[in-house]
Amino acid sequence: MRCVIAHFPFDLIKTDVQQAMKGIKPEPVSGASVTIGRRTYPLKQVGEVITRQDRRDFTAGEVSRALTQLGFTCHAPAATTAPVLTPLQTAAALLGAPARV
Repeated sequence: MRCVIAHFPFDLIKTDVQQAMKGIKPEPVSGASVTIGRRTYPLKQVGEVITRQDRRDFTAGEVSRALTQLGFTCHAPAATTAPVLTPLQTAAALLGAPARV
């Protein structure tokens, strides 16, 4: 399949991506990721291996689109949501007192 990553065209095949990632240890995932085989890799790591370009040259979205079209499962970064506090609860927490609502 032909795709464009960092303004360069690439002809990617699913088996070629799997072979390229074989034997490569996954880095810790802190953002968007992709599952290849039984391993989960950061998208930027996979993009760097399959394009042989620096990670700063492309976005995770470009790699995600290409890998999704090839049939891989991409995962969005885990959302960490802080509880929404009212201004009264925030002030009480800053002062160290329990908030009374």
